[in-house]
Amino acid sequence: MPPAAISVPRRIALVLLQIGGPDRLEAVGPFLRNFFSDPEIIRLPGPLRTAVARLIAWRRTPVATGIYRQLGGASPILGQTWTQGWAVAERLADLGEVRPFVAMRYWHPFAAETAAAVRAWRPDEVVLLPLYPQYSTTTTRSALTDWARAAGEAGLAVPTRTLDAAPTDPGFIAAQADLIGRAWPATGGPYRLLFTAHGLPLPIVQAGDPYPDHVRASAEAVVAALGIPGLDWRIAFQSRVTPQQWLKPDTEEEVRQAGRDGVGLVLVPIAFVSEHSETLVELDIEYRAAAEASGVAPFIRVPTVGVHPAYVAGLAAQVRHALGATPLKKAA
Repeated sequence: MPPAAISVPRRIALVLLQIGGPDRLEAVGPFLRNFFSDPEIIRLPGPLRTAVARLIAWRRTPVATGIYRQLGGASPILGQTWTQGWAVAERLADLGEVRPFVAMRYWHPFAAETAAAVRAWRPDEVVLLPLYPQYSTTTTRSALTDWARAAGEAGLAVPTRTLDAAPTDPGFIAAQADLIGRAWPATGGPYRLLFTAHGLPLPIVQAGDPYPDHVRASAEAVVAALGIPGLDWRIAFQSRVTPQQWLKPDTEEEVRQAGRDGVGLVLVPIAFVSEHSETLVELDIEYRAAAEASGVAPFIRVPTVGVHPAYVAGLAAQVRHALGATPLKKAA
């Protein structure tokens, strides 16, 4: 008799793509230069873009260093992304050996480092998981372009699947609604629900970037899931970093407007899936101070989805669908 076939577990590399953040104060300047050197961020010819990137980074570094100093000297985004990766991988263990990898766009581990690590692991398949719920050329497309280049240079030639942007993914929406429900005051009022997302320069939007439409789709799905009659809700944008016109309204101005309107605020970071400088400092410290100065009470900031079970389950379901393991449920 021929020997029995030996079953070899399927090896799946789950590559999480995220923006990244400096791991020490000395890295703030280089991180900013990398960010503003991205042709998806500063859309100028190469030499001019490099010069502009260096100028903006030079001007922003002292302010950004102060922000990261308030976070203990480093961004927490890398550790949180690894935690998310392992949480998703654990839900996919029945598919074989699933190992998470992290590729950051503007700081270590860069895509080149991660692609080399993935190749050394010798997976059968790769699944790319951009951790941006709403698609933008400045985030999702930039990360995927960077990965494609790095994978090619590393000689990583295995079947690769990419998760599509899913601004109304049922898991993401359920996690957001649950976190808002937990944070919502039991008594008093009136209250306004304010969704805040990272801003984007208007020229990029006018060139066809779908990001603001995706943000609205996410917010509308969350509002529908909450089912609160007559809910007062708005969308605003934060984190402007260049002198161009950006998406409006501005989140800080909406915080002050809540004071003028005499309403409390429940603030939801709808476009962020982990805590970092834009939530822990910009929202929790700077905008809270603006709320206090404007008489906004209460001012409640809802956590990011992080490793909320519904969000993790939603990501795992998307990976299964990408691998052809199960059909993907549609949002209600």
